[in-house]
Amino acid sequence: MVIGTPNEAPSERLSDACRRARAESPFLRLLLEREPHIAAAAADGALPATGAARIEDPAMPVARRLRLERRRLALIVALGDLSGLLDLTAVTGALSDFADYALDAAIGAAIVERTPGAPIQGFTAIALGKQGSRELNYSSDIDPILLFDPLALPRRPREEPEDAAVRIARRVVELLQARDGDGYVLRVDLRLRPSPEATPIALPVEAAISYYESLALPWERAAFIKARQAGGDAALGNAFLDAIRPFIWRRALDFGAIGEIRGISRRIRDHHAQGQAFGPGFDLKRGRGGIREIEFFAQIHQLIHGGRDPSLRTPATRDALARLAAAGWIGADESTVLTDAYTVLRTIEHRVQMIDDRQLHHLPSGEALDGVARLHGVTDGAALLDLLRPGVAAVGATYDSLDTDNNGGLSADRDILVSQLDGAGFAHDDGVAELIERWRGGTYPALRSPAARAALESVLPGLIEALGTAPDPHAAIVRLDVMLGKLSSAINFFRLLEARPALAPLLGAILSHTPTLADALGRRPELFDGLVDASALDPVGSVAALVGEMRLGDGDYQQQLDHVRRIVGEKRFALGTQIIAGVSDPLDVSAGYARIAEAAIDVLAAATIAEFESVHGNVTGSELVILALGRMGGGALTHASDLDLIYLFTGDYMAESDGPKPLGAVHYYNRLAQRVTGALSAQTASGPLYDIDTRLRPSGTQGPLSVSLEGFERYQRESAWTWEHMALTRARPVFGGGPARAATQAVIDAVLAGARPARDIIADAVKMRAEMAAHKPPAGPLDAKLLPGGLVDLEFAVHMVQLTRLAGFDPHLGTAIEQLQAGGLAPPGLRAAHDVLTGLLVTLRLVAPDARPPAKATCTLIARALGLEDWDTVIASFDATRQEVSLYLAAVTASGGAPDGDDHGTG
Repeated sequence: MVIGTPNEAPSERLSDACRRARAESPFLRLLLEREPHIAAAAADGALPATGAARIEDPAMPVARRLRLERRRLALIVALGDLSGLLDLTAVTGALSDFADYALDAAIGAAIVERTPGAPIQGFTAIALGKQGSRELNYSSDIDPILLFDPLALPRRPREEPEDAAVRIARRVVELLQARDGDGYVLRVDLRLRPSPEATPIALPVEAAISYYESLALPWERAAFIKARQAGGDAALGNAFLDAIRPFIWRRALDFGAIGEIRGISRRIRDHHAQGQAFGPGFDLKRGRGGIREIEFFAQIHQLIHGGRDPSLRTPATRDALARLAAAGWIGADESTVLTDAYTVLRTIEHRVQMIDDRQLHHLPSGEALDGVARLHGVTDGAALLDLLRPGVAAVGATYDSLDTDNNGGLSADRDILVSQLDGAGFAHDDGVAELIERWRGGTYPALRSPAARAALESVLPGLIEALGTAPDPHAAIVRLDVMLGKLSSAINFFRLLEARPALAPLLGAILSHTPTLADALGRRPELFDGLVDASALDPVGSVAALVGEMRLGDGDYQQQLDHVRRIVGEKRFALGTQIIAGVSDPLDVSAGYARIAEAAIDVLAAATIAEFESVHGNVTGSELVILALGRMGGGALTHASDLDLIYLFTGDYMAESDGPKPLGAVHYYNRLAQRVTGALSAQTASGPLYDIDTRLRPSGTQGPLSVSLEGFERYQRESAWTWEHMALTRARPVFGGGPARAATQAVIDAVLAGARPARDIIADAVKMRAEMAAHKPPAGPLDAKLLPGGLVDLEFAVHMVQLTRLAGFDPHLGTAIEQLQAGGLAPPGLRAAHDVLTGLLVTLRLVAPDARPPAKATCTLIARALGLEDWDTVIASFDATRQEVSLYLAAVTASGGAPDGDDHGTG
């Protein structure tokens, strides 16, 4: 905000600022008299740098030096502000930097006075509020939390560290806020510490960490957005902040914190009712549309999204608004309006405080308001109000839009409930009213506490409306009932819906269509939190990017297992939701499932190896290789897929590991493979991960879990059966070093190219398919995998052609089919048939896992997912695809594996 006329020279602007200061501010008039060198410089058109306030006189007592330095800085900053030569960022930065400097100096002086020569350690100050965000007011107190380390704190002989810390803290406060003829340094408010009514003014750091990890209130999380170390032992302060960072920034947010912050705002409005109305007497800080509401608006969004987006973890309000807009969490227009209003409000707040160096936030009235206006450089109070009015109105409206409680909760009266259900489209006799009444009565453990029922009531109106518009409202609410019955607590789930009502229709769609995802929510309701991020409906990243997200920088082995399970659960849930929301092709989702699994294998295998090596060492010149087969090898999983894996190891199988408890290589890698399987499959507190199937290893369940690459090669070349070579066509190394993967791939390529026993491949495959059909019949009329002409038949036909014609080898089945088509060994429509069957399988695993026709609304979703017009077209396409696959399989069988690609070999 420009002060004065933009074309005025700096000297003219400074001269005018001095004139206004002398005329309208008793405090600044006194400073101009007491600091004649600064006044003279300003009169000559030169504003001294803020650093010129410092006094280099070691002999001067610390308290006097700090008071004089503060007085000088107050004058320099005021003249820079009034002249427009310093913008708001420069003004608040200078004031905040001085507060840090003064606080640090006071801590150092307090320690040295008591223990001369002692190092400044074991005592630290954590700045909160506007000091923490470097946005300190012109006449502001500071709100530090004072912490100490009992083991490092300097103290006198036979003095308890707790007593020493309190005495140091009292001296710090005295040095900063005691007044004399030179004024004071800073007002100090220590009430933001944990339980200030019951705790000493300086706290042991471990006790503070324990408090914030387990007992802190929601508003304290918001306060710590602005926290930073500001004085004393920097290492101690920063270690404390690192320790409590998870308390501030949570991936799975307690949305009760959001409601608490809104509640604080409403209580402030009620408590300061006289300052709410805009006009003379308006509270610039706490009034409706004031500074506090801009700060809370930013903090609410930071708390919601900052746990997942570290770029939002910035303490300054205007920086936070800019980053929220850049990330798309708030509108660019909202950011601009709030930032501009914040700048004007804070500037006028400074004007009010410059009059008498008092920490005031209200606009005065009458002549006093005119004086503030003239100090700012406008004609009178009316002009000042005109300057403030648009921003205040815009802030109030923007902040009010956050409050979802304005319409109240749902009445407990049954007639009103029935009326609301009717309005949402529910039938009178479908039992929904009775079901909701059971919720209200606390039928389920998750709904028995008053807090849970209050959370239910607050979200119920919007939830009923959203489920009423769901594709299958009755199914949605029944599945929600089942889900609530499984939860241990429903509070956070309801508060998420309250804070993000736009998610309710998506919840309705999930509950309407997919028992698979609904069951997942019943086990882990925090999965729904992930959908707060807009990126949840984007394709998942590369394997390398996913590995980076899953791998912990620090933490123990169990934490790594839990972390991977949380990430995988969130990603898989989001991918399934993409199909339900209609934003992704099922084939892309299938590939995404596989990338997630491959990243999990990479991270957990590496972590398990590191854990294993700590006890058993490693085998020199040897390493573990993990081979994926089946749908995992082909990079195309469903939501329910298990992982077909083979464990191999390179190097000398006669070697021995070099750890404290050495093992022979064979025993070493079999033990390690068991551990990796456990890491990938065992259920932890964060849930299960994958079912692992290792039966495709050499000799199946009769063979060892892990074999050497040399033994694997010998087995494949000399002993493997046809079905094992068919499985090998989709084998792909997914873990191991580059050379080890290359060596494994070379073995696979050689075997598939013909270095294997002569077998009657067609006869073996036909017999195996018949046995499979007898022992594993289709689950239902839509089983795209096991029905005749389904994916299993397609795989058999392709593998027979690959092994007999030595062509089209690629672990990705669709790519292999394209290569066979290019060589005239498959009909032109076969890749499309593969896509139809795979897309149907991936979709049905979510919405109809029993492979039976679902409800009408879900049939429409399946058609949309497959890019087809309607359900009848889906069935027609499915039938035609199966017929084409069956013809191809028959042609391959009849021709001995060499069909004519144009006519299926039936001509």
